[in-house]
Amino acid sequence: MDAPTTPPVYCISVHGRLDEAWGKWLSGLTIQIAEDEHGSCVTKLTGAIADQAALRGLLNQLWDWNLTLIAVRRL
Repeated sequence: MDAPTTPPVYCISVHGRLDEAWGKWLSGLTIQIAEDEHGSCVTKLTGAIADQAALRGLLNQLWDWNLTLIAVRRL
């Protein structure tokens, strides 16, 4: 099986609000703030992630920051 030529794009949702300043720590992912159906603040991080090792590293970083992971979706 051939490796993909472009990295996959993911959307990762976490509970709470992260401002744009976090972008440099999040490998340049796009940061969008939204509300869930209950009115709680949700941050969506979207962008290309090189491979599974990079994805795991990012998820570990979010864990280390005590952020609550809501969803990880490959687009």
